[in-house]
Amino acid sequence: MTTGRLAVWWVIGSEIVIFGGVLGSYIMHRLANEGWANVGFAGSTNEYIGLTNTFVLLTSSLFAVLAHYAAEHEQDGKKAANYLYLTTAGGGLFLCIKAFEWYTEISHGLTITANNFWSFYYVAAGIHASHVIAGMIIMVIVAHRAKQNLDLHRVELIGVYWHFVDLVWIFLFPLLYIAK
Repeated sequence: MTTGRLAVWWVIGSEIVIFGGVLGSYIMHRLANEGWANVGFAGSTNEYIGLTNTFVLLTSSLFAVLAHYAAEHEQDGKKAANYLYLTTAGGGLFLCIKAFEWYTEISHGLTITANNFWSFYYVAAGIHASHVIAGMIIMVIVAHRAKQNLDLHRVELIGVYWHFVDLVWIFLFPLLYIAK
């Protein structure tokens, strides 16, 4: 295993601990407080916005896969870079939708201090959003190098990280938007 791959997997391992702790706490709290969903807290999130963001992130992951294919099989750094830019645009769209959603929720008094659900919601979604931002920054750097046909192996590494970010959202979406 190359050093880059090992580093990415170490990062992902540590992120699993962070997200696992947050999500584990959330699940344990929900199990201990059965009436939580009945009071309307968890039911106040907009499932359509969450579903739209799920579609956006999964589409961005498709572009990450296409970038990896272009870099590894076609040795086409420009094509890989363009796909990475599309992946980054998907992350940006995700964040714009999330900002609109938070603006709407906060303007209706659903802040991080409203109750335990909203505390978990903003912490989990906020940590996730920070990982989206980090992934986008790294992706632009990798795309810039790939465009020059340099360090094409890094396209795979940022793709693995991006898929992890998407996988976390796949856990967050049902817990924060669907489970009532």
